[in-house]
Amino acid sequence: MTPFNERIIEALETPELRSNLRGAMDFLRSKRSLSIEDYALWQQHQDIATDVRHALPQQLPELLEQLEQSCTRNGIEVHWAADASDARKIFLQIAQATNATRVIKGKSMASEEIELNTHLEQHGIESTESDMGEFIVQLANEKPSHIIMPALHKNQEQIAELFNQKLNEKADASDVDQLIGIGRKVLREKFKQADIGVSGVNFAAAKSGTLCLVENEGNGRLSTSVPNCHIAIMGIDKVIPDLSSLPSLLYLLTRSATGQEITSYVNLISGPRKPDELDGPKSVHLIILDNGRSSIASDPALAATLACIRCGACMNHCPVYTKIGGHAYGTTYPGPIGQVISPQLDGGEEHNELLNACSLNGACGEACPVNIELPDMIRELRNQRSAAQPNHTGEKMVWHAWRAIHQSPRLYQLTSLMMRIPGLSSLLFPRRWTKGRTSPTPANNTLHALIKAKTNHDNRDPQHEHK
Repeated sequence: MTPFNERIIEALETPELRSNLRGAMDFLRSKRSLSIEDYALWQQHQDIATDVRHALPQQLPELLEQLEQSCTRNGIEVHWAADASDARKIFLQIAQATNATRVIKGKSMASEEIELNTHLEQHGIESTESDMGEFIVQLANEKPSHIIMPALHKNQEQIAELFNQKLNEKADASDVDQLIGIGRKVLREKFKQADIGVSGVNFAAAKSGTLCLVENEGNGRLSTSVPNCHIAIMGIDKVIPDLSSLPSLLYLLTRSATGQEITSYVNLISGPRKPDELDGPKSVHLIILDNGRSSIASDPALAATLACIRCGACMNHCPVYTKIGGHAYGTTYPGPIGQVISPQLDGGEEHNELLNACSLNGACGEACPVNIELPDMIRELRNQRSAAQPNHTGEKMVWHAWRAIHQSPRLYQLTSLMMRIPGLSSLLFPRRWTKGRTSPTPANNTLHALIKAKTNHDNRDPQHEHK
């Protein structure tokens, strides 16, 4: 049994996790549905955002060059990272140059992707997550379970117990405000002590060199303004031509992610503190991460992967994710988008197995606010995986037989009758196949037999003929 299968079984056998996930998914889907009151307006913004994001792969080199020029003009120091190792080295060099010992982080999936916290701790630098969900996950020594709500796999009782153990606080599980207050009290001190503030980037406007950060807690604003040094980390796919499409992107992002009409904080950062300004960082660095994204952009069938705005809607609507949660995937990006992007980022070997965790029901594609055809991409990656594997004679024979049966009505009927023979289905569907699936039970009558019986009955019924 593979580690992925073991994680799936563990998730399915944990009732509390299943209950937490079910409640969170129902809540997020309901809020999203209620937030889309004017469908015509939604579609208008969706068309604008889809055009901008799907045009990205062709425009990527020019936009990135323009972004670097604009950011440099604004006083932002730009660094290029080919992979996660490069990004970690660059960050550490900046930290050591400023004699930093403490880092405070706003929410950043790119920093999760490069495993920044672990790297900093190995070099004696304390790194604290300031997003409440990320802070909870960090205290539990876990990875985020969701790209928008990292701790949605935990309920209030579990969080209270965690605060009692890790923070030595008498937390009341029934009082959400108290739980939030405990976290805030700890984080306020961390903001004051931090030498470097870290953030992700939701969108980066190439023309103006503006970094856009979207958040709800204010922690992102504190992380980027209180410490003297701000380091932003973004994948190359976060660039947009200019700020003109930002209203449409934010309209879709907030509704798809949390069901809000507008997010609490939209931060637009265009440079470090100016001489006549009272607050803000003295220096701003931007680490632009490739880590396999250039290869994705060059594949016509999969380039639309980069259009993703990281709203998490595909996860919230995925029946598989809803059952097993994000940790079962074992990747930075779980759910449908994780199934598509993870195999591409690491070369297609390590996470190819994720492609099996999909029923191709199409819910993720329908939920995507920028019209990424995720089911088609999963099929494409499955095809690529099959093409790269050695030919299996037995598998080929099975598919040839399947084709022959479905091309011949007589052969199809004969096979349907044979399937009703007791014990035959257990031979055709071995234990390995039924470990993750329910063994099919043949019906008492075939569809053809039922239709034929109904037709004969109707033909004999005078009232039916009169009707």
